[in-house]
Amino acid sequence: MRTLITCFAVLFSSFFSVGSYATTYPLSVTDMAGRHVTIDAEPQRLVLQDGRDALMLAVLDKTSPFERVVAWNNILKRSDSGLWARMAQQWPKASRILDMNFGDSGDLNLEEVLTHRPDLLVAELRSKPALEQGGVIKTLNKLYIPVLFVDTAEQPIQHAAASVKLLGKVLNKEQHGQAYYDFYHTHLNKVEQGVKAAIAKQGGERANVFIEAHAGVKGANDCCFTHHNFGWADLVEAAGGNNLGSQLLKGPTGVVAMEKVLALNPDVYVMTGSQWSGKSKSIALPLGYDVRPENVQEAFTHLLSRPGFKQMKAYKTHRIYGVYHQFYNHPYNIVAIEGLAKDFYPEQFKDLDPTKTYQTILARFTGIQRDADLTLFAHAKE
Repeated sequence: MRTLITCFAVLFSSFFSVGSYATTYPLSVTDMAGRHVTIDAEPQRLVLQDGRDALMLAVLDKTSPFERVVAWNNILKRSDSGLWARMAQQWPKASRILDMNFGDSGDLNLEEVLTHRPDLLVAELRSKPALEQGGVIKTLNKLYIPVLFVDTAEQPIQHAAASVKLLGKVLNKEQHGQAYYDFYHTHLNKVEQGVKAAIAKQGGERANVFIEAHAGVKGANDCCFTHHNFGWADLVEAAGGNNLGSQLLKGPTGVVAMEKVLALNPDVYVMTGSQWSGKSKSIALPLGYDVRPENVQEAFTHLLSRPGFKQMKAYKTHRIYGVYHQFYNHPYNIVAIEGLAKDFYPEQFKDLDPTKTYQTILARFTGIQRDADLTLFAHAKE
């Protein structure tokens, strides 16, 4: 009898646990713009203003992340050919979804969007000004089509995992979103503790870091684009670095002259790279899927031949690194935070393996196939 009661208790507990994650509609949520959004029924026809947010859907629906997407901005195809090839092979439907090629700032053809009868527009927070000025939000509100803002770039530490959790609730996939959120913050807490210890060992001094975003993408004379109070700046700070670009820029992004970089004499110099398509002059680090380390080192040779680099302290002390560019607005940006922390404080984080963290995310939370030739980080050997 006791065994039977125990079985019923376990069964009841299981039902209760699953039920506790089931979304009830109508649903009211607060999005990453602080807006109160009402979702009348479970969304089935999504438009993605930023196609990189498909990586959130990969967490929420492992087997068919593109099932609900009716139109999107396929930035993956243009910014990371290796990842796109992998996802298109696994989910052929992705290649058949209309690519509306929205502008990064949020420009979109609303009339064309409406022909696909969406019941939810998912947009990045950075696109909010353009969507407001273009009247998109106002028009969609009149048509009872909600707009949900997620965020992986404006406040990437606070909002990336929270956006996955939010979208999971909206799409009736809350359990998956919560699991990823918990994983993310467990890893983030470990980095924060390690950074605190590393800085204490250095007498409270942070490593001075300059991060050059999409280094060399415009050719051999391209330098030095960086971030302030946006994207990479926040990731650098979370990893324990003092982001030097924040001292030089007023806006969120901009170009800094090499002379100014040399004057600041960074302890660490980081270049971001990816497999961008249609960039004929690019000498960027080809980081990402199906990339071997020797290909990255060859790119480093060209990048370090640009004027000024061999005068840099970071060059002389062999502290020039590469990181996968797409992490700057990516729901899996915890991997970048780990990688940067390891670059800034190698002794403190000698046992940390950020690439393993990425592969764990793929295996545990998504259906994206792992890749033996996945190169997300690099250390210039020159």
